[in-house]
Amino acid sequence: MRVRLDPQDEYLHELGPEPTFNESMYFNVYDPGAQLGGFFRLGNRANEGRGEMTVCLYLPDGRVAFMFQRPEVHTNDAFDAAGMRFEVVEPFEQLTVSYSGGVVLLEDPLAMANPRRAFTENPHADCEVALVYRRVSDMFGGEPEEAHERPGEEFARGHYEQLVSAVGTCRVGEQQWQLAGFGLRDHSWGPRTWQAPWYYRWLTANFGAEFGFMGSRIARRDGEGTRGGFVWVGARMIPVHDLRISTGWEGQERYHRSIEAVLRAAGPGGEPLEWTVTGRVLNLIPLRNRRDGLVTRISEGLTEWTLGDGRVGYGWSEYLDQIVDGAPVGLEE
Repeated sequence: MRVRLDPQDEYLHELGPEPTFNESMYFNVYDPGAQLGGFFRLGNRANEGRGEMTVCLYLPDGRVAFMFQRPEVHTNDAFDAAGMRFEVVEPFEQLTVSYSGGVVLLEDPLAMANPRRAFTENPHADCEVALVYRRVSDMFGGEPEEAHERPGEEFARGHYEQLVSAVGTCRVGEQQWQLAGFGLRDHSWGPRTWQAPWYYRWLTANFGAEFGFMGSRIARRDGEGTRGGFVWVGARMIPVHDLRISTGWEGQERYHRSIEAVLRAAGPGGEPLEWTVTGRVLNLIPLRNRRDGLVTRISEGLTEWTLGDGRVGYGWSEYLDQIVDGAPVGLEE
């Protein structure tokens, strides 16, 4: 699939006519020395008159500091809502993330399975985040030259990702941390509903500046779907053409707790390349989206990754499932 990606794509795109048009950026980061990490997302859904803002910090003591809001958004002019702001300093090279607002402090992050109760029964605190993100890897993705999504399954007309480093400060209540770690960011635009995929698995990992990966598995209701991603080795981006996942589930709610994955690609001469990795979920928070009577669960797992050669890295395992008869639909994978 041929894609187009220009420096101008780092900025906001023209608002499309689709009722569900979404433009969003997402950033994650983890500092193993501080045992602190998190992710940040802003989505503009201007045709619906609202946005989506998420801040989620995994604190060293096991708590999660979390906030989600749907602020009023009527234009697609900036990523700046509900106390969060993303700015492009230099396209593809440097961006900043800031947040100033409240968070709920969750001793048990699984409590977010019931958001109303979680927000009312847990303490709240002020939060300040100021991070500078810089390029580690090349860009992966862009906007396809031909339409690639079927009607009703639109999730991102344009989409790209990049491994990054991040430095800065995070404050929650009276506690403040210096943070210096690695992560991944993405940017997408086009019509989107969280109910479009049947389920997906999105794996991100950093092993320092010289190695990292992203693995993507998107399942359709009536077909195989897609498997792909990339591996970053030294200064080379290697597209992944196959991703196989086996998941260890836990508890009555069936949250993912362990992962075995194999990423496959082709080398410069066509020779087969393969990386085996195991994941151990260190902390997990389940998020929920409801639309038109459908319920979608997005489980965000801070994950420790171990490669077959013994190297250890960190990142996220994001599992999206439609919930049918009280169970996630993707338990087979």
